[in-house]
Amino acid sequence: MTAPVMVTDEGAVRIIRLNRPEKKNALTLAMYADMAHALSEADQSDAIHCGVIAGVPGAFCAGNDITDFLKASSGGLDPRAHEFLHALARRQKPLVAAVDGVAIGVGTTMLFHCDHVVAGSGATLSTPFLKLGLIPEAGSTLLAPMRMGYARAFSLLVMGRPLTAAEAKDAGIVNTVVDSAEVDATALKAAQEIAALPPKTLAVARGLMRGHLDEVIKQIDTEAVHFRDLLQSDEARTAFAAFLARRK
Repeated sequence: MTAPVMVTDEGAVRIIRLNRPEKKNALTLAMYADMAHALSEADQSDAIHCGVIAGVPGAFCAGNDITDFLKASSGGLDPRAHEFLHALARRQKPLVAAVDGVAIGVGTTMLFHCDHVVAGSGATLSTPFLKLGLIPEAGSTLLAPMRMGYARAFSLLVMGRPLTAAEAKDAGIVNTVVDSAEVDATALKAAQEIAALPPKTLAVARGLMRGHLDEVIKQIDTEAVHFRDLLQSDEARTAFAAFLARRK
């Protein structure tokens, strides 16, 4: 049985592959922990200069596993997802995303933390948080308006309107759109190009460009407080019940 998160190193590039195709790579708490560990370990390695986060054909990431949401709504929010978001935001090494197929919820919001995003032509990005009685996370309420402008960010994050790969490129979320079969190879090539740059100079340049990191971490933490409270709300419980009823 293969692991739901597979970590391999190709030269100076670390590849973190979500590998739960039967659930379209919906993230469990264990997967969050594995990804956080892989990112933190890469930061501590002098041999790794860049990372790639990828999914499987047709599914980059379908967001958080609904079972974990249901447990959180009746118990408490597990810290592993929050720790992953901190690791994603604080990481020292550049990160390339290889997005094919669906990118839902955190599958979209994590892209705002990536340095370079390659998407398949059929990829779709969506954040249906409010339809579940929740708010966007991963610092996206700060990063999306900065990247896309308020109007586009409101449409994506609040109204839950999806973006095609071409629209996401036009909005400044995606760098390159290619055929689905070329996503992984194109992302790896970009990561290798980044990894070949002088590492100390690269670190300084990234640090200057990402100078608002403290604000991002503060936003992640503030979102988490509201997210935790909303998980316990009647609105969220009603939305989850309706969602589960539609799946039956």
